[in-house]
Amino acid sequence: MRRLALLAALLAGIATPAAAFDVGSDKAFAFVALGDMPYKLPDDYARFETLIGKINALKPSVSIHMGDIKSGSTVCSDEIFQKVKDEFALFEGPFVYTVGDNEWTDCHREKAGGYDPNERLNKVREMFFATPKSFGKTSIALERQSELMPDAKTWDGKTFVENTRFVMNGTMFVQANIIGSNNNLEARSLDNAKEFFARDAANQKWIVAAFEKAKAENLGALVLSIQADMWDIKQTEPDVPRASGFVNTLKTIEKQAKEFGKPVLVINGDAHFFEVTPFYGTDTKALPNVTRLQVPGEKIVGAVRVIVDPANPEMPFAFQEIGQVPAAKK
Repeated sequence: MRRLALLAALLAGIATPAAAFDVGSDKAFAFVALGDMPYKLPDDYARFETLIGKINALKPSVSIHMGDIKSGSTVCSDEIFQKVKDEFALFEGPFVYTVGDNEWTDCHREKAGGYDPNERLNKVREMFFATPKSFGKTSIALERQSELMPDAKTWDGKTFVENTRFVMNGTMFVQANIIGSNNNLEARSLDNAKEFFARDAANQKWIVAAFEKAKAENLGALVLSIQADMWDIKQTEPDVPRASGFVNTLKTIEKQAKEFGKPVLVINGDAHFFEVTPFYGTDTKALPNVTRLQVPGEKIVGAVRVIVDPANPEMPFAFQEIGQVPAAKK
């Protein structure tokens, strides 16, 4: 009953002190989810570093970033990428990065530098995914689609080094390059369409493979991390059907989660505020074993501590907002 009351409070947006959390069984553990930061640069570097200090004090098993390491109007330069990469190195524990749209899809914008988005994505792959391991002073090995599925290629022949996964405490963690701006299905160029269809197909294979591994190894839960708010129907291209870039992903999660039958958590960023909801696929029915967590970001420099208890199917996940570092007074 205590855990049920706790989740009800969290769903209502009521803050809960850390001391109120009961981690449950000996299989339970905690990780941290965050995203959409540092956003306003250079002002948010100091705020991000303060948050990192708070996260380090909690000593989570792993921290996972949902992408958008800068705003959509910040220049997509190598120098900005490198600065944020240096910030990632400040995490004491393992730190896993999921790609966001502000790092590449939106880099065509004039304020972002007018870059070729596909060139920027390849730069992100080169700079952030050079080796199959996490960031952080204590790193962990990551399995990557580029090694496990070498035939999965981008439209220009690159491999999907950014699609990663790892198993921790009986839980499968999988990260996929599924991003806002309608998952890059926007009518800017033929290359855009080629990029989307190749990556979308690879993402479905990667998600299916993660669920298959989780079932084969009898894992207790699965956590999927992506950047996109797939339920955001606002589109920038008027001739593209709403949310069309996410239909295949929603169907894949729907099918695989039903077959898995155990707790699933889908984490996204993109919308910049903390929210916990049921997971809705392509119809209006919520999947009973799937929860959606949306992390805060942008102006809210904070994170979410997630407790996972695979041994408790009625209450596998509990959530606590942490951080919320205020902006400096001017």
